[in-house]
Order: sequence, then structure tokens, then C-alpha cells
Amino acid sequence: MMNQPINSPQFFLTAPSDCPYLEGQSERKVFTHLVGEKARDLNDLLTQGGFRRSQNIAYRPACETCRACISVRILASEFEITRSMRRNRAANRDLVSTEYHAEPSSEQYRLFRRYLDSRHKSGGMADMSIGDYAMMVEDSHVDSRIIEYRLRNEGDGVQEQPTGELAAVALTDRMGDGLSMVYSFFNPELSERSLGTYMILDHIARAQALGLPHVYLGYWVKGSRKMEYKTRFLPQEHLMMQGWQRYEP
Repeated sequence: MMNQPINSPQFFLTAPSDCPYLEGQSERKVFTHLVGEKARDLNDLLTQGGFRRSQNIAYRPACETCRACISVRILASEFEITRSMRRNRAANRDLVSTEYHAEPSSEQYRLFRRYLDSRHKSGGMADMSIGDYAMMVEDSHVDSRIIEYRLRNEGDGVQEQPTGELAAVALTDRMGDGLSMVYSFFNPELSERSLGTYMILDHIARAQALGLPHVYLGYWVKGSRKMEYKTRFLPQEHLMMQGWQRYEP
């Protein structure tokens, strides 16, 4: 029997379950653990290979009969903002974004709970407790950040931290070649602001400022309405059998 080197990751396969995106399909995932001193490098490598991170797990679809989930990354240095995106940015100019180390708060959890109850009441995360949320944020061996988006209050910019109402939150990994948006949520009562779009635009600007070429958006599923927004941020690349390919709408 061969001994596996201690730094070589072990991969596992989940049992089949109902697909959350395409009716009538089942899904399986291949996954490994992101722990120890090699976790950052492994996360970079796996993300470039189409994996996503959840806590200290990296996973990607391994479905037997379907290849609909496609990894998407925006080419930040070439990004071309559209007229509607400029309007979105202007409409949210009263927001203040602040980046922190990945530490959860009860205020974040209250917003997270409102978001789930409004948008994903029957989803797999619907029963998450405050302890589960804390683990989602804290259980990371990679370079993870929390970005808070708050409505601007008088005095913001003078005080050390903004004090306005929390409107949105993004959990983000900083990698060697880009930013990976792990999870984001927002106040559902502010839906007219299109805060999901605004957070992606903000991450593109952050990647540009850091000199990082990519913003990873996770999976796009053709035919899933909830995923359609991801293909609006151009130019972008999709991970295909031949590697990362420029997407042509």
C-alpha cells in the first residue's frame, strides 16, 4: 500500500442529492479540506481549477450526467462598465464600504437572517444559527475578509469606523490572482438599489486597485434565472474542458 505525502490533499465524493438549480437533476460534489500551512496555496490552485470554498472545505461539482455548472471569473483589468452599471454606482454613492478581517458580528447575522428569510427560505442555509454563521465566517485557513457596506452617516470619514445602517456584507477571499466572492447578502428591503450588482462592481474596483487580474464569481448555470446576472460583467472567462476560455455572449 502506498503512503500518501502529508501535504497531498485527499479528495472525497458526496452522495447524490437534488440539484438546487435545475429541476429534475441531481448533484454530486468532490471536496477536500483546506487546513494547515498549505491552505492558502491550495485554495489558489483549486479556485483556478474551478473549486469553491465553504469554511475549510474546497468543492466543485462532479455530477454524472450534467455539466451545467461553469466557473466564471471577471477580467478585472479589462472590465467595461455599462451605462446601467454606472447608474447603479451613482445610486449607491451614499454607501461606505469597509474591509475587516473575517470576524462575524450579531449585526451581520441579523442582516443575514433577514436576507435568507426573504430570498432563500427553503434553501440549504435556511436553518443556520448564529453559531453556524460565525463558523461560515471564521472557519478559514486562507486570507478571508469581511466587507461591510453601510449607509453613510454624518461624521463618517472622521470617525474610525462608519456607523450607518448595515446594508450589505460580502465574505471574500484574497488570492494570488484575484478576489473570490465566497458569499454575499444584503437588506432585502433595499432591493431597488441592486446591491448584488454594486458589490460585484466594488470588488472589481478593489481588484484593480490591488493589481489583481480576476474576480471569481463562482458558478454560472445556463438556464437558471438566478444565475443570469453573472454573465453581465464583461469581459469574463469560463472554465471549459480546454481551460479558461473567453466568454462570447
